[in-house]
Amino acid sequence: MNSAPTTEDEGSVDPLLERFHLLVNAPALFNALTTALELDLFTALSGRPASFDDLLGTTGLPSHSLRVLLHAVCSTGLLVRRDGKYENSSVAEDILTGDEPDNWRNILVGWREVYYPAFARLTDALKAGTNTALSGYPGNEPTLYQRLSHQPELEAVFHRSMTAFTLRSVDALVDSGQFTAVRRLLDVGGGDGTTSARLVARHPELTSTIFDIPSVSRLAERTTVPDFGNRVTVHPGDLFTDPFPEGHDTVLFSHVLEIFSGEQITMLLGKAYDVLPSGGRVLVYGYNASDNETEGWYSARLSLYLNALASGQGMAYPACDYEGWLRRAGYGQVQTLGNFPYEHGLHIGVKP
Repeated sequence: MNSAPTTEDEGSVDPLLERFHLLVNAPALFNALTTALELDLFTALSGRPASFDDLLGTTGLPSHSLRVLLHAVCSTGLLVRRDGKYENSSVAEDILTGDEPDNWRNILVGWREVYYPAFARLTDALKAGTNTALSGYPGNEPTLYQRLSHQPELEAVFHRSMTAFTLRSVDALVDSGQFTAVRRLLDVGGGDGTTSARLVARHPELTSTIFDIPSVSRLAERTTVPDFGNRVTVHPGDLFTDPFPEGHDTVLFSHVLEIFSGEQITMLLGKAYDVLPSGGRVLVYGYNASDNETEGWYSARLSLYLNALASGQGMAYPACDYEGWLRRAGYGQVQTLGNFPYEHGLHIGVKP
């Protein structure tokens, strides 16, 4: 990585100033990284350094274009040029090669196509207190998730990105020890079924019902349900206007509640409470800002995206907020489990 200016008194790099210089160049470098992933550059270099001429053939780029791209990616440190050849850094080799469902190419293409264009409207959105960037999408629904139903191809890009990133955090949830006694799970806002699929695959006695809007439910029916028969079912509906289906001992909100305001979250937790039996549990899994709301890059990015585009409200709330909403909705034995990847937490409440 290129060095930032040094402090005059110490003659060493000021870490905060270095971070500033990275931040102001990050939008361009992010796009260079995403382009390199789309061209399979890191996979091509996996375990085998290559010359510039070799990469001309691999990428199909004009010579000057490749020169510009390689300079940009090398400046991040993800690629290294040594003895006239290019090779992956250890980080790139570890996380940027291959084409598994959780690959970063799927994640970053989705962020580029959906998330990041909205940030150009961030000032307007924060001043207006609503998701003004949503005006770029057809329809009159109040959230991005509803409007994407009018653009099936972009909706597919979005859900590939969501699925890939979910796969990077879901195993920690699956292995948390909180599902060993669960028999009938209601996965509220379960999307394309990625989380339900992981859970039923790991826990043979568990069945799951995915509750999501119709267009997303159809995606789950195509991609997840056929693999698990009647162990994963779909119940289309609107989170706010339709009742939650009954007959479940646990309700899971995974990457859902952060979309909404505290009042809406309390109401949704109340809807879950109403359909749970005594002793039933609600589990809330998602991003958490730090307790003092000063740390967390992933949670900060999510919060800005939610307010500029997705819903015009919500954020990666700190754990104490969720604990308060759980108690307000009537749950007891409220607790938070932390130390999950990508700034995630798991919040638990039990219906008396």
